[in-house]
Amino acid sequence: MVRSESKIILLGETDSTNNYATRLLKKETVAEGTVILTKRQTSGKGYGRNSWDSEENKNLTFSIILYPGFLHASRQFLLSQAVSLGITGYLSEKTGAVSVKWPNDILIGNRKVAGILIENVISGSTLHSSVIGVGLNVNQRDFPAYLQRATSLCLVTGKTYDLDEALQEIVAGISLWYNELKSGRQEKVRSCYLAEMFRKDELTDFRTHDRLFSARIRGIDEFGQLMLEELSGKISMWPFKSVEMVY
Repeated sequence: MVRSESKIILLGETDSTNNYATRLLKKETVAEGTVILTKRQTSGKGYGRNSWDSEENKNLTFSIILYPGFLHASRQFLLSQAVSLGITGYLSEKTGAVSVKWPNDILIGNRKVAGILIENVISGSTLHSSVIGVGLNVNQRDFPAYLQRATSLCLVTGKTYDLDEALQEIVAGISLWYNELKSGRQEKVRSCYLAEMFRKDELTDFRTHDRLFSARIRGIDEFGQLMLEELSGKISMWPFKSVEMVY
C-alpha cells in the first residue's frame, strides 16, 4: 500500500530514479510505497527510447516502488491508469483542462506537463514488482527549443509551488487509486481514466510508420491498446508506440 508518509530516499543526483530503484530492488527488500526522489537526473528516462529533461530544483522527478501481485501481467496497464488518475487529480485542483494523452503523458490544454514510465518485473502470470517513474514540471519557466509542447504548473497558473507539499499530495493521490485497484474496483479505475483521455471521441489525425489517417479515440481495451474508429467506421486496436497522435 502506498501511503503519504511513505519512506522517501532523497538523492542529490542520480542517473534516473527508476534505475536507482531497480538497482535497490536487486540488492535488498524494499518496503512498498518507498519513494526515490532526486533533485537532479542526469539521464532521465521516458517511454521507449525517449528521455526526460528537467531543470534542477524546479520540478518533481521521482519513482515509487510497488508490489502489485494482485494484477495479472496482461492487465498491467491498469497500473498506469491508476497512476495517471493520481496525477490528474492533483493537477485538476490547481487548474483546468487536464487530461491524459495515451499512453503515458499528462497534459494541460495541449501541452505536456508530466510523463509516466512504469517498469514491471513479472513472476509467473502476475506482477512481482513495479517501479513507477514520474516526471512533473512544477516551477520551471523556460524550456529548451526542442520541447515546444512542454509546460509547467507554474507557467499555467502563475504561481510557485512547494515541491515537498506537491510530492505528498501526488503520492496520496496515487495511493488512493492504487488502493482502488487493490480492492478490486478495476472497472471504476478504467472508466475514470477514459473520462480523462485527451481528445476522446474527437476527430484527430494519427500517424503510423507508413500512413497518416483521421480517426476518433473510442477507448482502450483490457490490455491498454488504443481503440480507434476511422472515417470508414472501421474499428482498430493499436499497441503502444504503434501509432502517434498528430496535434
